[in-house]
Amino acid sequence: MRLTPALLTIIAVASLYSQPKPRARDIGVPFEGTPGKFNAITDVAGVEVGYATLIEGSGKLIVGKGPVRTGVTAVLPRGKASADQCFSAWFTLNGNGEMTGTTWVQESGYLEGPVMITNTHSVGVVRDAVIAWQMKTQGSTFQPWSLPVVAETWDGGLNDINGFHVKPEHVFAALDGATSGTIAEGNVGGGTGMVAHGFKGGTGTSSRVLLPRDGGFTVGVLVQANYGRRQNLHIAGVPVGMEIADLQPERGKLGDGSGSIIVVVGTDAPLLPHQLKRVVTRVALGVGIVGGRGENSSGDIFIAFSTANPGASKDSIATVKMLSNDRINRVFEATVQATEESIVNAMVAAETMEGVNGNKVYALPHDRLRDILRKYGRLAK
Repeated sequence: MRLTPALLTIIAVASLYSQPKPRARDIGVPFEGTPGKFNAITDVAGVEVGYATLIEGSGKLIVGKGPVRTGVTAVLPRGKASADQCFSAWFTLNGNGEMTGTTWVQESGYLEGPVMITNTHSVGVVRDAVIAWQMKTQGSTFQPWSLPVVAETWDGGLNDINGFHVKPEHVFAALDGATSGTIAEGNVGGGTGMVAHGFKGGTGTSSRVLLPRDGGFTVGVLVQANYGRRQNLHIAGVPVGMEIADLQPERGKLGDGSGSIIVVVGTDAPLLPHQLKRVVTRVALGVGIVGGRGENSSGDIFIAFSTANPGASKDSIATVKMLSNDRINRVFEATVQATEESIVNAMVAAETMEGVNGNKVYALPHDRLRDILRKYGRLAK
């Protein structure tokens, strides 16, 4: 029996969840802060993440046929079962990219559905499919209009990006398959065909839990990393990119800093939209620690949401809770720390990939990374 692309995707997603890969902490990378149980954005109660991963074909690029190295990522702030809106805000470090729906996020202060991430030329089909999914799942409660949030990074160095291989059924699979708990990283979902600092990039996640005296809140981050130059790569403060000058991408315009990074921040801290704007700008600090410079041709776009204050959008007059600005610094720190670790997790989990026309991007070698950290006295015990 010949498997359809949709069935292939479902099988790929299921297998990814059952095969956990080493993470940055597992190989000795030290990080600041205390992670949650899963060290993922899903440590924020209610958040679910789903993927559709499309990997098919090899060899010469034939537009419309492949090779295919792409996918879809779905982040649902309150899970599949709830259409309740969240306070939200967004920020762009450099705007050579796309995140739809952000004009209304800025105007209203609310995120009204999932955050989706895919490749640059599939934003439209993903956006439309989200509306169809909302109509199907929300029924009579679905409002008469929708402005979905869909972000992208470019995977054309490895993927037949002009072949439009992402279809509505892949979006449905990512949304319907979203789950809490441990989630896959690396070459999955929208991150499948991505490159970061000249190594294989992709999807990564991390979280931080604040101390009880700071509120005990959780901050979770998910990234789609497809950005940065090799020479700027720093991990745990160590110039890893300068130490590993070989293993450069083979053929194609890859790893030259012309890519992008999308970052999603979720928290259960009771923050209002103007405070979330302050939080989401701090993502740029985490990207900078690893080596991002907001290059001219990079789309560095971030969004943050709070799952606190449920039902605030439904009442004509709502009573909401707000964390004092005097206590927000620990949330800032957690956001920076979790962003940094999410990027490194994406690179550690990613595997070497060959795509269109034999273009090849190598994985960050774990053994050499450990040796470099040890050389600089930064290898965790």
